[in-house]
Amino acid sequence: MKYFLIILLPLITVNTFAQDSTKVYKKRVLESTEVDFLMSYYTQDGDNASVTGGIGTEELTDLTPTIVVSYPLNDDDVLTIDVGISAYSSASSSNLNPWDSSGASGGEDDDDDDDDDFRKAAGSVEGSPWVASSGASGQDTWANGSVNYSHSSDDRNFIWSGHVSFSTEYDYTSIGFGGAVTKLFNEKNTEITFGAQAYLDTWNPMYPTELDSYLETEGNLNNGFFDGIEILNQDGNAIDKTGNSGPIWNPENYDFINDKARNSYSVSISFSQILSKKAQASVFFDIVHQQGWLANPMQRVYFADKDNYYIGNPDGIPVYTTKENTNVFHLADDIERLPDTRFKTPIGFRFNYFVNETISLRTYYRYYFDDWGVNSHTASLEVPIKIGGKFTLYPSYRFYTQTAADYFAPYNEHLSTDEFYTSDYDLSEFDANQYGFGISYTDIFTKARVWKYGIKNIDLRFHTYDRSNGLSAWIISGGIKFVMQ
Repeated sequence: MKYFLIILLPLITVNTFAQDSTKVYKKRVLESTEVDFLMSYYTQDGDNASVTGGIGTEELTDLTPTIVVSYPLNDDDVLTIDVGISAYSSASSSNLNPWDSSGASGGEDDDDDDDDDFRKAAGSVEGSPWVASSGASGQDTWANGSVNYSHSSDDRNFIWSGHVSFSTEYDYTSIGFGGAVTKLFNEKNTEITFGAQAYLDTWNPMYPTELDSYLETEGNLNNGFFDGIEILNQDGNAIDKTGNSGPIWNPENYDFINDKARNSYSVSISFSQILSKKAQASVFFDIVHQQGWLANPMQRVYFADKDNYYIGNPDGIPVYTTKENTNVFHLADDIERLPDTRFKTPIGFRFNYFVNETISLRTYYRYYFDDWGVNSHTASLEVPIKIGGKFTLYPSYRFYTQTAADYFAPYNEHLSTDEFYTSDYDLSEFDANQYGFGISYTDIFTKARVWKYGIKNIDLRFHTYDRSNGLSAWIISGGIKFVMQ
């Protein structure tokens, strides 16, 4: 599950110092406390849900309120606190347990819990990758908080900063920390920044209900979740679940994960140069190393060399991969499995050009590659257009293309003899186009006020996104910056 969330960071203005014959005067890095209130609403849909093995609804909505407070500790130091939540509803994630109509969340259930009782009492065992379940895994809240401290030298030519962060969701927690140093040269026309950060994540793994129950019952298909439920073969006929009179569903590759850590480490360098009164260019280079359990235990995989087995209405089997199927679900063969290390390297370039007092150009290009076989190109153009002294329009376009990971295959095309496999279409080959438009109001004198705070900036933006594999999305985001007076 990937989300396209826009985070607007507070601006830190670096100023020069003036000197007279008696004393040195330093202008503060940040004159007064600034508060940003940010909000975004995101929605998407598609037909390649990874939780259901590469097919099924990808319908998702996400609401993300955030507050950022920047507080000047003195002339040189600024403390920034960023707190936000992301409240989402996902049809795909709800199908961790596609048969659940009780609100149970799946995961490592015991064999006689209330959701099993409700399901049997309701007399229904129908599910479909195209229909959202009502299970609690279909909605959740991600919460994040971070603290950043930055210090500028007296001449404002050297800046260092450090940050710590914490985030949590129902299936993982993450602790992050890092720092950066920036050096300005050539009368502040040249800037170099070095940074490093680490994120230490821990899974609280949630598994597809049928696989979880298979291990809980030690493969007994007449016990626990499977008690009293018919399992169908590809022809729609109920099988003998004891295995005495024919083959049975047997996810032999499957086991609970042991390594619940997922750690990420990165180092970065960027170089920025003012080329003329109208032009500025910058380049950046990152190296990212990840290790631990890098696959998602929620995501199913199906094998082409294994027989197919289902729970639900046999009438839906012939149309299983279409939206006509509303009442039968394919039992998984395994969960997604990927290497326990990954090296990722993005290399990027920015070029900004001031055309005139009305129009500017902001261009961006990035090339990315990793050792999983993914290579991508990103190019974007934004054209800020000033309307009067306080309003700016922001039309933009972004193009993205990538190759597929070595371990990707669509629904039911992997082999059980493969070491690694995924049907997550975020790792497939695709192109994407994003169109955007925004409007911003800026008043550096903060004449408009709310209580003790002057309004410095109001920003509103809309983006629409389309992939060549059918995923479509849009996001509307906005923010308002207050300055304490």
